[in-house]
Amino acid sequence: MVGRHSTYWRRSQLGLLTAGAMMTRLPPPHYSQSMAKPVPIGTRGEAERGVEFRHTLSAWKPELPAVLSTPHMIGWMEAAGFEALLPFCEDDEVSVGTAINIVHRAPTGIGATVKCEAILHSISGRFLTFRVSAHNGSEVIGYGTIGRAIVSKSKFQEKQRAGTGGQ
Repeated sequence: MVGRHSTYWRRSQLGLLTAGAMMTRLPPPHYSQSMAKPVPIGTRGEAERGVEFRHTLSAWKPELPAVLSTPHMIGWMEAAGFEALLPFCEDDEVSVGTAINIVHRAPTGIGATVKCEAILHSISGRFLTFRVSAHNGSEVIGYGTIGRAIVSKSKFQEKQRAGTGGQ
């Protein structure tokens, strides 16, 4: 068998992955088939949080301004993605973050409310990509994409305990 990185793969018009004579049928591009419940493209989730001192740059370094830190904004965007997938998780399934590509464009001070939204944009196997945004009531303060995957919590923790990570 040829290594997956050394083989040129393409998607045919019939929804097949082809590499030489090997062909595998792909799931429909608008649903994720990696978990019991399919997740449709366009699935949405929201998270709303109030900015407190502990969420600011000043909480980390006193000489920095008292504005929402990028890591906290990203965490709230992740929470919106988590909320979007929660209705599709069954038994011990949970969603976990797999990738982040975020732009933080505007400051937001203590006392402001930040609303984050995640909209499922694409699916590649068990990986789901969300377009995310954060708004402070007057402007968009951040946007980008986050990746998530639905996993069995018990299997995930078992791999972690065994030291294999996700490999």
